[in-house]
Amino acid sequence: MAEIKSTMDMVMERAARMAAAGDGEGDYLGEEQLKEGMRLGAAFMRGEPGLSERLGTLSEAEKGPVRKGAVQAMLRNIFLAREVEKQELADKAMHGLVEIGQGDGELLQILAEMKKILDGYRQHGEQLKEQLEAQFSQQMALMEQNLAKQTGQTMKLQPSQHPKFQEEWARIQGQLNEQYGKALQQLKDLVENHLAMEVAP
Repeated sequence: MAEIKSTMDMVMERAARMAAAGDGEGDYLGEEQLKEGMRLGAAFMRGEPGLSERLGTLSEAEKGPVRKGAVQAMLRNIFLAREVEKQELADKAMHGLVEIGQGDGELLQILAEMKKILDGYRQHGEQLKEQLEAQFSQQMALMEQNLAKQTGQTMKLQPSQHPKFQEEWARIQGQLNEQYGKALQQLKDLVENHLAMEVAP
């Protein structure tokens, strides 16, 4: 019984602290609505229907935090990726944002820029890797000749097997991630601010 009482005391103390800090019921409800929005966004990403319908049933007071949560959930799925499968995840998230924004023209422009950044990152990465492999291929040919002389066997070596290749590729990737990552983050911030302003009273 003492355990139950102490837990209850803790709950009451927390409620009192929240009220004293002006962090009362309104903020608590806003937090719950934000979480509901995140759940809605996650459900959309899993392929569950009903995002627009649910947003359409909300009161004006609820719409802001629920939309914000859904937008945040979508934006988390938009990141720099070299794999096409991960790019598809970003594409799906962007479709969700279009649904939330109800075809808003300015939002569509921002998302088109975002798509260019994601595609550009992947294509630029592929080009730079090909160039790096070409640079190392001559050195690999020499290594193959030396190995053939030493062992009497011919071997086919890949540029990625060169000890310096991974080091150089990691350096290039770091530069790419920084360059494209900054641009992507700016656009994600723009999307979040734009959709938040749209529902501001």
